[in-house]
Amino acid sequence: MALPTDIVSAASALPPLPDSPAIRPATVGDIDALLELETRSFETDRLTRRNFQYLLTRAHAACLLAEDKNGHLLGYVLALFRRGTSLARIYSLAVAAAARGQGVGQALLLAAEQAAIEEDAWLMRLEVRPDNRAATRLYEAAGYRRFGRYLDYYEDHSEALRYQKRLRPYVVPPETRVPYYSQTTDFTCGPAALMMAMKALEPATELGQRLELQLWREATSIFMSSGHGGCGPYGIALAAHRRGFAVDLYVNSEAPFFLDTVRSAEKKRVIQLVSDEFAEQMAETDIAVHQRALTLEEMTVALEQGAIPIVLISLYRMYRENVPHWIVVHAQDERFIYAHDPLVDPDHLDLISDKANMPIPKREFETMARYGRNDLRAAIVLKRREQKGS
Repeated sequence: MALPTDIVSAASALPPLPDSPAIRPATVGDIDALLELETRSFETDRLTRRNFQYLLTRAHAACLLAEDKNGHLLGYVLALFRRGTSLARIYSLAVAAAARGQGVGQALLLAAEQAAIEEDAWLMRLEVRPDNRAATRLYEAAGYRRFGRYLDYYEDHSEALRYQKRLRPYVVPPETRVPYYSQTTDFTCGPAALMMAMKALEPATELGQRLELQLWREATSIFMSSGHGGCGPYGIALAAHRRGFAVDLYVNSEAPFFLDTVRSAEKKRVIQLVSDEFAEQMAETDIAVHQRALTLEEMTVALEQGAIPIVLISLYRMYRENVPHWIVVHAQDERFIYAHDPLVDPDHLDLISDKANMPIPKREFETMARYGRNDLRAAIVLKRREQKGS
């Protein structure tokens, strides 16, 4: 059977293998063998039994094994996929010492790329130690290009070189003027997204936890389902307005927002009071409130005019968690929305490179850009003050 064009393009950088090993998906029954290979291959930063259990049973990932004709493990590769996006990452690749130099790493890398393409990924990223020359030669021969580094990345404080490869060469990621900022708490995605937009529009803005928490105090709805409260669209819009930005607010539902995320009658009463106060403050501003969702066409026009949208999504598409979340959109093209997601979750083996400049297929974006049973949709569009009305 002929391979799809995209798979052929991904494979073309690798030379044919004289005797390719058998490649198959790993199962929980392979964990003992994987742990043994992990121990023999790496001195630090090893995956644990718990990591493998999660990756093989719950994660959106592909763990592929290479075996000889007798079923002996020759190596494995672990590729992580981000639900709702077109980004993939090689998280780990290991080849048994006795099998090195026989094309096993090439075969595993190609299999991971094919798995990524089947997941609609167009960009594969990875990190590698600078002193791992065998690995860097493998990746560079396969068409990966270095684009950055992380300092103090590994457990022994070694830096990591960052590589990436376009699996679909005709898709070119855009350059962005929006810097990335990762939220430092579980409840400050809204402030973190707002800070990224503010920094892009006003470069003098100083990013840091002090501003993050200050914005949260201004914009929080006080309570959510548990713990600290999240930030609704009115609070974020007001916080941006106070700092001199022109703001357009798009909401398809009347406030208060997230009221159904709490059960306590007292908490509901407090949320209502906060919402009423936000409404009174909004009435004294020039914030333009549109009682409908922001369309993709309007988002495109806003981006072309230099504005930056902050959009409410549900984390269900990414993490299977029905939680409201804010991201900042910084570009779009015919197929993708490009966004910075401030949530970097180490429990899901996230890196900043997974969350910055995320390519989200437009069909996926339309699905994820809503929250709850009532399909709540909200977006805050920031502009420089002189852009208002342009």
